[in-house]
Amino acid sequence: MLGVSLGARLLRGVGGRRGQFGARGVSEGSAAMAAGESMAQRMVWVDLEMTGLDIEKDQIIEMACLITDSDLNILAEGPNLIIKQPDELLDSMSDWCKEHHGKSGLTKAVKESTVTLQQAEYEFLSFVRQQTPPGLCPLAGNSVHADKKFLDKHMPQFMKHLHYRIIDVSTVKELSCFSRELCGVFACRALDDISESIKELQFYRNNIFKKKTDEKKRKIIENGENEKPLTLHLQTPPADETSLFRSF
Repeated sequence: MLGVSLGARLLRGVGGRRGQFGARGVSEGSAAMAAGESMAQRMVWVDLEMTGLDIEKDQIIEMACLITDSDLNILAEGPNLIIKQPDELLDSMSDWCKEHHGKSGLTKAVKESTVTLQQAEYEFLSFVRQQTPPGLCPLAGNSVHADKKFLDKHMPQFMKHLHYRIIDVSTVKELSCFSRELCGVFACRALDDISESIKELQFYRNNIFKKKTDEKKRKIIENGENEKPLTLHLQTPPADETSLFRSF
């Protein structure tokens, strides 16, 4: 009897510990899953300074990167690198680039830099791999479609890590009814420009998106539509209009 009782207690003890470990395992697994989902919602903010906008002959001379969450809180600041380019290329820049890159000190810094394009891609790729899961987080910035062209050509491995979609703040700027004077003045330096882009998108969220959402909620409540069941009315488009639909 003693042996049976002792054996039962031992079994209960083992089972209890297994239960504790199992619960802890589930909890840790849930936390890891939540963390993974949170990381998947991050945005990779990038700004480039180039010798011009001609993808065939111009080059990247500065790059900076910040990571934000979906609420635009800055979570991590990545490298801010000035990339070496030959003097001949700098001398052939447009008057605009010569003036602005000269005033900001960037031209001088490029001449003094020893960082190659390959080294820069390695640094930025290592950073985003630590901060974001592969293939899930979009590239973000102001007129970032232009930066993307240079990144696709000169930093393909970096771009391969990101989602194919982009978040271009300049699109919201063009669609909004707000004066351009409300936007920040860009310093033509990579890190400063990213910070201004994030602030600008925060402004649009707080003053455009939120107001429109609040207005819709107010109208729904006033009309009593919040108590009505949702009914979807689907209509098949005419055959000649089906070409308007695209998968994104």
